[in-house]
This record gives sequence, C-alpha cells and structure tokens, in this order.
Amino acid sequence: MIPHRRRRVLIGCLSVLLWAPPTLADAWQARLEKQLAVIDQRYHDRTGTGEIGVHVRRLDDGERVGWRDAERWYWASLVKVPVAVELLDRISRDGADLDDTMTLHASDYVDGAGATNWAAPDTRIPLRTLLERMLIDSDNTATDMLMRRVGLEAVNRRARSLMDEGIGPITTLIDVRRHLYGIFTPRAQSLTGRQLIDLRQADFGEPRLIRLAQLTDSRREQFPPLDLAAAYQRYYATGLNSGRLDRYADMLERIDEGEALPAAATATLLSIMQRADTGHRRLAAGFQRQWPFAQKTGTQYSRFCDAGILAPGTPGAVVIVSCLRDAPSRREAERTFQAIGRAVESSGVLAHEGFAED
Repeated sequence: MIPHRRRRVLIGCLSVLLWAPPTLADAWQARLEKQLAVIDQRYHDRTGTGEIGVHVRRLDDGERVGWRDAERWYWASLVKVPVAVELLDRISRDGADLDDTMTLHASDYVDGAGATNWAAPDTRIPLRTLLERMLIDSDNTATDMLMRRVGLEAVNRRARSLMDEGIGPITTLIDVRRHLYGIFTPRAQSLTGRQLIDLRQADFGEPRLIRLAQLTDSRREQFPPLDLAAAYQRYYATGLNSGRLDRYADMLERIDEGEALPAAATATLLSIMQRADTGHRRLAAGFQRQWPFAQKTGTQYSRFCDAGILAPGTPGAVVIVSCLRDAPSRREAERTFQAIGRAVESSGVLAHEGFAED
C-alpha cells in the first residue's frame, strides 16, 4: 500500500508526464493572485496601513498560491492547534482518555472567551470539554490548562516538528498578557489571571493603563511614553506566537494526511475543528457553498487570522491560511476574510478531478 502523501506525489509526477496545454481550470493560481491583489489594495486603502497574508494549497498535487506567506505574522489563537495535536498524540500513546479530568486551579484563569472562567476553582473538567472549548470557543483558560497538562516545552517541540523553521516560540495565554503589559512595568510579570480579567474590564487605552498601574502598585507617569496600541505593536515585533503562513499550512497538511496523529485522533481533531464557532463570519462566510471546513481563528488587537482545511480527508482537500495586519475593527476583518473566501472559491482551485462535486 502506497502512503497517501506518496500517492499524491506520484499523481503529481504523472500529471507532468501527461502534460497538456493549460485549461481554464489549470489557471486558478493566476486568477487567485489577481483577485488577491485587488483585495489587498482595497484593504490597504480602507485601513491606511493594513496588509493581507494568504496561503492556499491544493493537497492532491501540491499546487499553491502565496501572498506574503513567507513573512512573519502574529497567529494569536492559531497556536491552539499544536496544543491540540500534542494532547491527542499524548493520549493515543499513553493510553489515557479524553474523559479523564483536570482540576481548575485559581491560577489557571485567563481573560478571554469561553465558559471555563465561569467554573469555580477546584472544578473537575474532562479533557474532552477543555479541548472542545479551546478549539470551538477559543477558550484561553482551557488552553492554558491543557498546556499545563502536556507541558509548554512539549507544545513547542510539537510545533517545530510540524512546521519546521519559520515559527517563533509559543507561550501560555497568560504570558501573552504579561509580556504585553510588561512593556510598561516589569511588575506585570506577576499579574494573576484574576487580575488580568479585572484589567480587561477597563476601557481600552488610558483607563486600562491607569488600572494597570493600580494593580501593579506602580505610578502611571513612570510608564514608558507609549499608548496601549503602540505597546501591542512592540509586542508583535518580539516574534512570540508568530510565524509564516506557509509553515502553518505545512502543519495542516500533515494533519489532513494523517502524519501528525493516528487515524482516530485525526478524525477527532478535524471533527471538533469543523464545529468552530469563531469563524462563521470569516473565510467560510465568503464561500457560496457550505463546504466542510475544519478551521481555527485567531484574534487580538488589530490582528486577525483564519486557517483551515477545506473538505478535510477527501482527495480534493485544500488548505487555506490567512492573516490580516492593522485591521481597525472586527467588522473590517470579517469583510476582508469574506472577500478572500470568495476569491479562493471562484478561482477554480476546487474544480479538478480530486474534488467530487455534488
């Protein structure tokens, strides 16, 4: 039996040997690049400084389009997928079970979406629930609990093994906040999750910095002469939780090919990712058909991402990874992702023998 990835390579080689003059279906890359150029210019015109990054890859023959995909992009919650892979592989190897539980500690709480923050300390939560909350709701507290379970070093090793070079260190979600606020005061490194939730309640900008001074027993006037928006830009420049879009696509391809996890674990992961609640208004909202889409989104101040596998597990699977810089609002980001989704679908990337139409 020839492995699935090798079969795809052989098919690609055979297609070269049996080369025929280009058809409209063969020109999908040119059509997509033309549309991405228009989307990129319109996005830049609306935002003043914004840029889009896109990587689209057809898995059966490896054909691809990259738009700034070799640059470093802030991934935000896209880093949660390698956490999921490490957990599922650990369970597969150790004979553990997703119904095993973890105890929610007072130190686990992190600001952000998800229901875990509503649970009381010492609550026992099944691994399956934490995994689903991390991928479906992008729950930060659930994520940091799972990182505690498998170890941050193991998550980074896993990420490097799936994506090779071109990625920065992954941190816990609580440390994302500590690194950000640490730009103003080193005392931010000792902020607890509860304090960070408190801090998040303050309005963005000066009110939040005043509250940061109070929580760290600091003086606001001694902070560096930066506003919060500038601090985010400085944090993004560190390269933490960042990487290339084509490398992220490598990981998604390995997941779909069954190279990242055993078959049962792969099916579990892809099934959960198809239920993601955070991506309904991004790439998928631009598709005219309801394609199966196993995805994960990422969101932080002025940075947005959406990445996934279109028609996962089929011969015609397509990987799409896209991020935006300097988006002034979630609405603008969603509008742009939808335009990218329409461009991908209309390019003809799905119109080939590997993809079965209804």
